Amino acid sequence: MLDDLFGASREKRGPNLDMAAELEAVAEEYRKKGHNVYVIPGGGSNPTGALGYVNCAYELVQQIEELGIPVDHICHATGSTGTQAGLVTGLKACGSTIPLLGYGVRFAKDIQEAKVFTLAKATAEKIGMPDCVDAEDVVVDSNYVGPGYGTPAESTIEAIRMFAEFEGLLLDPVYSAKGAAGLIDYCRKGHFKPGENVVYLHTGGAVALHGYLHYFQK
Repeated sequence: MLDDLFGASREKRGPNLDMAAELEAVAEEYRKKGHNVYVIPGGGSNPTGALGYVNCAYELVQQIEELGIPVDHICHATGSTGTQAGLVTGLKACGSTIPLLGYGVRFAKDIQEAKVFTLAKATAEKIGMPDCVDAEDVVVDSNYVGPGYGTPAESTIEAIRMFAEFEGLLLDPVYSAKGAAGLIDYCRKGHFKPGENVVYLHTGGAVALHGYLHYFQK
């Protein structure tokens, strides 16, 4: 509905396609028609888009220092790579040693880490700090993807219910809830220990809950 209200056109594609290649093909069609095209990749995940999370990292570290609260871990959901690439670049650029962990929502660990590192390197170049990020700085755990991208696992639904009931926070089933499922499991298994301060970065998206109502019917 919002696409229509704003006058945007839409095209649909089937599964298992290279969405970046499909996007570029459409852009090329418009270029041939004389249009000046600016391509925004999925999730806005290019060096320009990742700058938002570079600044997020700067702000987070500044608040941590001003409040005097030691933070042992920062974790979040990682999908199209922009969030994690921006955060890890920002943290390393400002000299923070807080470990960053991304809970994958789509790809296997090795694939996601490689994708994030590639974008992080490009983002570091963009802010004038090349080589501030090393491959070992990019850490992903993809054990909470569940059946697949966009499909909740039982742990996803549990995380949504727990955050809503106990914290008054709404998570979305595609990204933040899968990351939160990882957070909950890490606490249960002792990876995050009692007394440690863990920042979970909520990336929004709660409006997506309306597309998953059947998962919550009792």
